[in-house]
Amino acid sequence: MSSPIPFSDPRLVQLDGFRVEIDEAHERADLILDRPPYNVISMPQRDQLRLVFEALDEDDRMRVIVIRAEGEHFSSGGNIAGFLEASPEHVSKLAWNIAAPARCAKPVIVANRGYCFGVGFELSLACDFRIASETTFYALPEQKLGQIPGSGGSARLQKMIGITRTKDIVMRSKRISGRQAQEWGIVTECVADTDLEKATGKLVAELRTFSPLAQRTAKKLLNDTEDSILSIAIELEGHCYSRLRQSEDFREGVEAFNTKRAPKFTGR
Repeated sequence: MSSPIPFSDPRLVQLDGFRVEIDEAHERADLILDRPPYNVISMPQRDQLRLVFEALDEDDRMRVIVIRAEGEHFSSGGNIAGFLEASPEHVSKLAWNIAAPARCAKPVIVANRGYCFGVGFELSLACDFRIASETTFYALPEQKLGQIPGSGGSARLQKMIGITRTKDIVMRSKRISGRQAQEWGIVTECVADTDLEKATGKLVAELRTFSPLAQRTAKKLLNDTEDSILSIAIELEGHCYSRLRQSEDFREGVEAFNTKRAPKFTGR
């Protein structure tokens, strides 16, 4: 059952093009793009998405955040006219807003189907886990507008799949299927369209079995060391490991393992 979201920020009184649902029983929050059929993402919506992520990150009722969409398409991208109307200051914040899932301490899953273009693709790339339906097509079509991706798309993609494949997608505005995206390492899992919600729920349930503290630590460590040389990454990993050894969750995990029972993690 959905619970109300106590947003204190007056800018979130009326959400633009999406809604939020809280499932306390499953410790899950869903951000649902709700401007079908193509779920075009407006400029104000990008600001709101960031603010909502920041609010959900502080809400102890949920462990996992899911981004999904109404209808047969995740998002065909941004509102093109909005770019011409936006101020330079607003445009400069685009990448920061869309990177909100990556900055969020909690695991973030995105469920994609149909068109996942432009900022829809960039938002998905900022998530931790991407589950695609076999109907999904990904693209960064900005070259067709005389532009380039502006919300981290080409940068994140190059980290994932290398410069050759990224040039193929970005410079040719090439569409790739969900299945191909999985083969290239962009997508965590590609499933039949009818199984998308089931696969998403299964991953939420799996993530909830782990220590919230260990999950937050792992996500931050992996994000922070993505550009580090190996020796620094190993050193930072060791520091994080050492801190977690002092946690109640680690003690609980060891005791549960020794007594052959399921652990009950609290995030401390």
